[in-house]
Amino acid sequence: MAEKSRSIARIRRHERVRKTVAGTPQRPRLSVFRSLTEIYAQVIDDQGGVTLVSASTIDNELRAKMKGLKKSEQATLVGKTVADRAKSKGIKKVVFDRGGFRYSGRVKALADGAREGGLEF
Repeated sequence: MAEKSRSIARIRRHERVRKTVAGTPQRPRLSVFRSLTEIYAQVIDDQGGVTLVSASTIDNELRAKMKGLKKSEQATLVGKTVADRAKSKGIKKVVFDRGGFRYSGRVKALADGAREGGLEF
């Protein structure tokens, strides 16, 4: 029962934040999802309802680089990759959406990696 109520609490937090945080074509939303083993990041234009770029630890491109890295190092690499892909599409500024997760550990590592990669938020 504890696992279920924790996940429900995270979803509630995410819904609460999403009432105020929305991605526009000028400033899309950088959304993060963290599972026990993987981490995913998407840059989303909510007005158009489209994902502009994405990166994750299960990307074919990144899979080889992930070997032997700690989870937080993997998250930093995903952050840098999503920033590079966003910059190639002309996206410089985003709104950060931590998805109801605590801003520490892997979520923070991904955000720092995205900042290093050149995204502003």
